[in-house]
Amino acid sequence: MSTKPLRANDPTSDAGVARVDMKFEIVVIPVSDVDRAKEFYGRLGWRLDADYDNGKDFRVIQFTPPGSGCSIIFGKNVTPAAPGSAQGLYLIVSDIQAARKALLDRGVEITEVFHDSGGVYAGTDEPYLFGRVRVSGPDAEHRSYRSFTSFRDPDGNGWLFQEITTRLPGRIDPATTAFASANDLASAFRRAEAAHGQHEKRTGQRDANWPDWYAAYMVAEQAGGELPQ
Repeated sequence: MSTKPLRANDPTSDAGVARVDMKFEIVVIPVSDVDRAKEFYGRLGWRLDADYDNGKDFRVIQFTPPGSGCSIIFGKNVTPAAPGSAQGLYLIVSDIQAARKALLDRGVEITEVFHDSGGVYAGTDEPYLFGRVRVSGPDAEHRSYRSFTSFRDPDGNGWLFQEITTRLPGRIDPATTAFASANDLASAFRRAEAAHGQHEKRTGQRDANWPDWYAAYMVAEQAGGELPQ
């Protein structure tokens, strides 16, 4: 066994080394029927970025989910992995019921929304981040990270929607707050509007400075900071 000390994972611990951005942009999905997979992921409403076929022994297709910085690729001679072996692929959404309805409207089979049973990891359900017992319905307290729904592609590759509206502290830089889509931004406005209504009830007066309040709330919510009261 080596006794060499391990280097710390904190990038700030080595100030003399330049930071290199590492953008996670591609996940390879193993499929058995390329055209069938292309039809399925197109039906999800995902953007088709590429379909290259050399006409012999290689084909690669790339799709990108709406608002995502990461894409998927699949094709012929793209991966040695067994078709259907990609599991636990998470799609983060701000409104899980709306995301589920969008797939149902496109004719995609998807489970009911579910949440966990208090971190039970030895149950009979398919494993996911919070356990192996799925309880029907969204999280009762509507907490971020706690509500899910799942679906599969024709080969059985497993996807989950996970609802996140407020990130845990430190997960997002508040100086670079951004929204992936107009729908995410609209949802954030609605939550800010509801919270601001409670703010005005507490103060007993109309807040003429509501745009600043909204902005502070939306940035803090996304970055996991302290929400304005």
